[in-house]
Amino acid sequence: MTGPTSTITLRAISGTPLRDARVRRIVEATARAISERHNVELVSMETADDSVTVTLAAHRLAALGFIAELRRLTTSWYRVERPEESLWGESAAQHGDDDADDPADWWKST
Repeated sequence: MTGPTSTITLRAISGTPLRDARVRRIVEATARAISERHNVELVSMETADDSVTVTLAAHRLAALGFIAELRRLTTSWYRVERPEESLWGESAAQHGDDDADDPADWWKST
């Protein structure tokens, strides 16, 4: 492996959804599938009860796209399996609360 590597973590906002072995296997398999489909080397993957951390042989922007796709695909699957629950959690904006303070919006006030 030559070139840049990036490590990025996708963490559940609350709870421990990956404690369920089936959910954990699906998340891991999906990460491997994205890696193969987009020809991005998955250097390593670690899972915990509330998160998945991947190291990719790619720039940071590619890693961000990778983890966004992992979140999108696994959320779609989880909503079918358990419609009353959320795998990674939902932001206040997804609940229609536009006035909620979102730390990710810090740049809007500068």
